[in-house]
Amino acid sequence: MINTKELRQKYLDFFVSKNHAVIDGASLLPENDPSVLFTAAGMHPLVPYLLGEKHPAGTRLVNYQKCLRTTDIVEVGDNTHLTFFEMLGNWSMGDYFKQEAIEFSWEFLTSPDWLRLEKSKLAVSVFAGDEDAPRDQESAEVWKFLGVPEARIAYLGKEDNWWGPAGQTGPCGPDTEMFYWTGKGEVPANFDPADKAWVEIWNDVFMEYNLTAGGKYEPLQQKNVDTGMGLERTVSILNGQDNVFVVDTIHPIYEQVKKIAQDKDNEKAIRIITDHVRAAVMIMGDDLGAMPSNLDQGYIVRRLLRSAIRRGREIGIQDSFLKVLAKTTIEILQDPYRELERNKTKIISELSIEEEKFSKVLLEGEKKVKDFIADGKMTGEEAFILYSTYGFPIEEIERLGVQVDMETFSQKLAKHQIVSRQGSQQKFAGGLADHSEATTKLHTATHLLHIALRQVLGDHVAQKGSNITKERLRFDFSHSEKMTAEQIKAVEDIVNKKVQAALPVDFTEMSVADAKAKGALGLFNKKYGEKVKVYFVGAVDKPDSIEICGGPHVKNTAEIGYFKIIKEQASSAGIRRIKAVVSS
Repeated sequence: MINTKELRQKYLDFFVSKNHAVIDGASLLPENDPSVLFTAAGMHPLVPYLLGEKHPAGTRLVNYQKCLRTTDIVEVGDNTHLTFFEMLGNWSMGDYFKQEAIEFSWEFLTSPDWLRLEKSKLAVSVFAGDEDAPRDQESAEVWKFLGVPEARIAYLGKEDNWWGPAGQTGPCGPDTEMFYWTGKGEVPANFDPADKAWVEIWNDVFMEYNLTAGGKYEPLQQKNVDTGMGLERTVSILNGQDNVFVVDTIHPIYEQVKKIAQDKDNEKAIRIITDHVRAAVMIMGDDLGAMPSNLDQGYIVRRLLRSAIRRGREIGIQDSFLKVLAKTTIEILQDPYRELERNKTKIISELSIEEEKFSKVLLEGEKKVKDFIADGKMTGEEAFILYSTYGFPIEEIERLGVQVDMETFSQKLAKHQIVSRQGSQQKFAGGLADHSEATTKLHTATHLLHIALRQVLGDHVAQKGSNITKERLRFDFSHSEKMTAEQIKAVEDIVNKKVQAALPVDFTEMSVADAKAKGALGLFNKKYGEKVKVYFVGAVDKPDSIEICGGPHVKNTAEIGYFKIIKEQASSAGIRRIKAVVSS
């Protein structure tokens, strides 16, 4: 038997033996990347380096990364899907390519020194090719050379064997995926990807293209490898288990849910509660974490928790239960993710508030339902009003035995979702691959804003997160009081004076310890690698600003333009948020 801690370490050790440098994982909530709600793959924080920027740790990297995929929420309840999961990943930044990446994967999976999986139970898929890119015959030939029979190689399209960019544009390319037979009886000679007994355990992405804003796939000057192995899924396979809910970082939560459930046979509900509470705790416990709300990441937290509460009612849980499950989650995962212990009090408090709030919504919703019922029926419009205005779920209406015109409700919901999706597409554009002139100006302006806030409000001010698009910057910082109009004006004046002073902007690479010794600002709760980029604004020997950062920057502050704060507001307890713009 192997546990998650042991597999994490084996993976790191293997790639270190192949001259990879270990780097720390990034926040679950992407910093300075508005293109995605959450870090859904290890590549997201590395986009600038995949596009050619030099990484301080070199061209071969390996780590483990917290990941969350909202697209998988509806799949949760089966044997393999999780909303939050850990990803083991390694990268080549313009170093080795397809042959070496595939050989590394095969060796780690099958070698007696590493995972020792049976070669006869492995199958692979490769990209079939289309009008945008040719068939990936090169990968197929490497697999054949390693001993994989032709019948165990599937050629699939973009939907299955293409990894798109982290946002709407950026590096992308074909991938080759590895599957392991988990079924009973004799292993089929032919690989059928539709057979659920074949479980994907690893994915090698070959970034050969850059998707432009115009939808064109242009060849990348620097070809990269990005590989990923799902930690929980692989541990379950290595232990001969048929689902991820028996893995050591999940099973204690699952068992707790089952213990307090009255209906212990509702496996799907028990699994969903386990997954959703675990995922919500990991989002809230991140140092850049989001609390339950109606917007962005906070909306996902609320959706997860409320789904868990509803499922709890479904299996007969009468009392509050989120706090107990959250404590177990923190206990299990605080070893690799120390931020959970740091943020434990905040997590438990916010969970309790949300559970109490939604319990009231359900009680009040049940009363409202009675107002709409006629002969045991309800129109689709009325059901949608209960959902959209009062937050009362359609599942709860049905649970009360009310017959709903679902066709009309579904139509109303679909229109609502289209509007929401269009808004998200507008909001979550750009990303770390966006080095446009507007984004670059705002990124550098953020450094000046940070130092100005400290000068006006005090040295207690520390960055708690940022988000930059072409239109504006958003900066979260520690401060307990609303800023006065005079303070806002003073901050604007400091920033604009530094812009007018035409100060040079440059960077150097150094260790985190050296950066701290020089007085550099940074998210020091965040994990950094051995070397970091440190940006200086002004004279290097006496800089106006010195900060750890990996984003794009102007060469001189004069390029930024006029700085204006458009909003100052509360973000969460003890955290304020500023939104600002620059203009010519």
